[in-house]
Amino acid sequence: MIYKWMTLFNRIDPIITGFMARYSITFLRISLGINFFWFGVLKFFPGLSPAQGLAARTIEVLSFGLIGSEISVPLLAAWECLIGLGLITGKFLRATLLLLFLQMAGTMTPLVLFPAETFVRFPYAPTLEGQYIIKNLVLISAGLVVGSTVRGGRIVEKTT
Repeated sequence: MIYKWMTLFNRIDPIITGFMARYSITFLRISLGINFFWFGVLKFFPGLSPAQGLAARTIEVLSFGLIGSEISVPLLAAWECLIGLGLITGKFLRATLLLLFLQMAGTMTPLVLFPAETFVRFPYAPTLEGQYIIKNLVLISAGLVVGSTVRGGRIVEKTT
C-alpha cells in the first residue's frame, strides 16, 4: 500500500513542482501588483485606507513639513497604483521595482518616527497600524524575488 502511494507521489510531484517553477514568479508579480493597486486606489477615497493618516503624517515629517496631506495622500495613491500597474503588466519592471523599494522604505519609517502609534509595547507588541507596516516585509521580499528575474533570472531546479 505504501509503495503504491510513493509511486503515485513520485509521478505527481514533478508535475506539481514543474508547474510551480514555471508560473510562481508570474503569480507572485501579479498578486503583488494587485495588492499595490488595490491599496493605492483606496487612498483616493478619504477614510477607506487604514494607513492613510499615518502615511500622510510620515510624509509630512520626512519632507520637513513641505508636503501636506492634501498633496501627499493623492501622490502616494498614484505612486502605489503605478507600482501595481507595472507589476500586473510586467512592463518597466526595473523602474516599477525602484518605486516599490522607495515606497517600502517610506512605509517602514513610522516604526521609528511614531513608535507610540505603532507599538503597544516596543519592540515586540505592535498596534494594528504597526502590524500593517510590519507585514510589508513580505511585500519587500516578494519584490526581491520578482526583481531577481528582471535580467533573466529564473528558478533553477536542483538536480541530484
